[in-house]
Amino acid sequence: MREPTVEIAAEYFRSYSVVGLLAVVGVLFVAVAFGAGRLLRPVVPTPEKLLTYECGVDPVGEGWAHTQVRYYVYAFLYVIFAVDSIFLFPWATVFAAPGYGATTLVEMFIFLGFLAVGLLYAYKKGVLTWT
Repeated sequence: MREPTVEIAAEYFRSYSVVGLLAVVGVLFVAVAFGAGRLLRPVVPTPEKLLTYECGVDPVGEGWAHTQVRYYVYAFLYVIFAVDSIFLFPWATVFAAPGYGATTLVEMFIFLGFLAVGLLYAYKKGVLTWT
């Protein structure tokens, strides 16, 4: 008779073998798709095809354009608060579970405090003013 720990280990690795097999099938699927595309597409390079194409307009002048950094800052702030909202839903389900109320409430206020400090820092630096 086999030991129970050996059976548990065998079951553990068997479940990961399914994940590994799925990963291999996924990689093969992508490789076959790219290979088929390379074999089936026509390759006729012309100067027009090698030209940089932007929204139907031929490129004129330099390729450098100045972009305001504040747009990226707004995007980062959005991501921060989107991540915050993602954490609120699991927190709400754990908060409703018996015996976890006070602990999860303190943890969420600590998390919200960190976000508030970051928002206050951005406000003090003048990042949130639209000019």
